[in-house]
Amino acid sequence: MSRTAIYIHLVFATKYRKRTLFPEGKDRLYAYMTGVLKATNCHLCAIGGCADHIHILLDLHPTVALSSLVRELKTSAVAMLKRERFLPYFEGWADGYYAGSISPSHKAKCEEYIRNQEIHHQKVTVENEMEKMATVYGFSYHINDWL
Repeated sequence: MSRTAIYIHLVFATKYRKRTLFPEGKDRLYAYMTGVLKATNCHLCAIGGCADHIHILLDLHPTVALSSLVRELKTSAVAMLKRERFLPYFEGWADGYYAGSISPSHKAKCEEYIRNQEIHHQKVTVENEMEKMATVYGFSYHINDWL
């Protein structure tokens, strides 16, 4: 039997980075996204975020294309949120996303970082965080990626 560990740190934002992911609705959204990951044979390691973006650490199944997974997560969540309306000001997701692979030796640290997003963003802006993430993963940061 094949065994893989393909840890992906995924981040995407709300449309125009509007602060529409309120604490009272985030748990339901996260539970829904967990179900989407499970349905695609991917494993959720951690999920967290703030009012304008989400971080997910997942173990990507080797038969799943990351771009397809992100598209499924975003489109199905939008449909569910429009249907159930528990985050009434949510308008959608920004077009892009950032994703990078995580070494198994960094998994626990990444999980802790994701679970502590609310505390983290009391000190660091989303823009600074995304610029740092782009640098760590070796791609160019563009503010328009988050609109």
